Parts: sequence; C-alpha cells; structure tokens
Amino acid sequence: MKKILLFCACAALFAGCSCKPTDDQNQRSNDKPVVYMTKEISPEALVRIYEALGRTAEGRVAVKISTGEAGGHNYLKPELIASLVQKVNGTIVECNTAYPGKRNTFDAHWQTIKDHGFLDIAKVDLMDEEGDMRIPVQDTTWIKYDIVGKHLANYDFMINLAHFKGHAMGGFGGVLKNQSIGVASAAGKAYIHSAGVTDDVAICWQNKTEQDAFIESMAAAAQAVHDYFGHGERILYINVANNLSVDCDCDSHPADPEMNDIGILASLDPVALDQACVDLVFHYPSKEGDDAAALIERINTRHGIHILEHAAQIGLGSREYQLVSLDE
Repeated sequence: MKKILLFCACAALFAGCSCKPTDDQNQRSNDKPVVYMTKEISPEALVRIYEALGRTAEGRVAVKISTGEAGGHNYLKPELIASLVQKVNGTIVECNTAYPGKRNTFDAHWQTIKDHGFLDIAKVDLMDEEGDMRIPVQDTTWIKYDIVGKHLANYDFMINLAHFKGHAMGGFGGVLKNQSIGVASAAGKAYIHSAGVTDDVAICWQNKTEQDAFIESMAAAAQAVHDYFGHGERILYINVANNLSVDCDCDSHPADPEMNDIGILASLDPVALDQACVDLVFHYPSKEGDDAAALIERINTRHGIHILEHAAQIGLGSREYQLVSLDE
C-alpha cells in the first residue's frame, strides 16, 4: 500500500497537481513527516522552501554543502544558494576528502572553494583544518563513534543543503550522505568507508568493505550528526534535485545527466526527504532524451535504498511521508 500511495503522490506532482499546505499544516500529517516540494529551482524558491519548514536557523549557523571537485560542474552554484546562506547569516562548511584530488589537502581545497566562487558569497570553514573530534553514535554495529571536523563544535544550528544526484559508491547522494561522509573529517571518511576498520586515509581503500556495511555506517554517522544538533531540533534538510547525473560532485569528470531537473525538496526528517527524492526518480515519467533509467540503475546496483532502510530501522527518520507542493 505504501508504494501505491507514494507513487500516486509523485505522479500527481509530475502531472501538475498542486497540494498546497493548509493554514493548520504542520511538520507531521497523519503521523507522517511532511516533505515540501517546488519544481522551481531558483534562489527565491530555495528561500521559500526554507521558510515553509517553519524552523528558524538561529545562532551560529553552518550550511553544509559540497564545494564540488575541481573539473566538475554539477555542484550547487553560489548564485543559487547565496540568498539563503546570507538570509541566515550562515557559514558554508566542508571537510577534506579521503581520496586524491583537489580537495584532499587544505591548500588545494581552499583554491577549489575560491575557484568555484563560494568565497564571494559567504564565510567558508573547512571544519577539519584544526583537527577532528569524535561524537557518539547510537548504532555501533560497525562504527563506534563518528569522526567529524573539530570546528563542528563552533555551530549552534545546521542547514544540510545537499545536491541530490547519483553516487558511484552509495548509489545516490542526498542529505544522508551529505551529513555522514560530508561532515566527517578525512579520517572520519576513511572510518565510514571501511565500516569501522580504520581511520587511516592511506590504507582505508585497501579494506574490502561489504557494501551494506559501508551503507549502514553512513546511516549511523548521519544519525550521530542529527543527534549532535539537539536530536534534530537544531537542524533542517534541503535537497536540490538538479543536474541529476549518475555521478557525485566528488567526481571531477561526472557523466552528463540523462534526465531533466526535478525541483527542490525539504523536510525536518532526513529519511523522509531522501526517500521522497528516490521515489520521484523511480516513478519519473521517462521518455526519449529525458530518461531516469541510468540513475535508477546506479541506485539499484549499489543497493542505495539500503541507507533508507537502515536509517529508518535505527530511528533516524521515517520512510513514509506526505508530499506537499508549494507551487501554484
């Protein structure tokens, strides 16, 4: 029954149905978390969907994005996110990568950030530039703690602003990946990728981790960050589903998207949000020249759905939701 309900919601939105929130609409409807959506992808729409969530980003606000690997071109552009970042007086936050490239050293990463234009719109903080710290995890099946950038302690609130797209290892990347791998320091990334075997970047890739162990480690790390911010009371989640390549922004030569943009979605529940985006991809009305098949295959071949299964199982969020359109 759930799949039918989700399909109907997705199909209605693709058909142009507008299910606008009522005056008494809140963040849960019929005990299901609300996921807001707009097909418009613009600075104004990004601010509007943030405001629809009804949770004000206060204090020292971290805006977690991917700054994008040099050579890539699908990352969220500064001109798209500037209005939201400036509205909340936010600091863009990132951590170094655990693979060779243009973001695995601080000098190279700062140059990439500058080249991609993020320094022109806001303050930027590489959170592991002065080391890292450990925060607790609830699910200790694989990782016994989460290793995050030390500067995470400098923030009171986080906006998890993710680019939803495919991913070579995880199948897809949305807010769960942005919060797990993305907030982890380079050592933390190694620890998650190796499912708790090592935090040594030099040897982590030699570990042949079972796929589900890696994915479950991501879910556990995402929950750790959610818990760190007041057990989810001081964090909110936004996915921008554009430039829907099968490859992540961590790829310097990503494949071109084979399907058109979907829109912007947001929720206070990260599992519901990523689930809604996946559902929209799986029920996409594909046609010649606008086909979701490649992204669906990428998600399926990496067992990407399992991060949603495991995140729900450990109590991070719900796979059921109500999809609410903000469009006229």
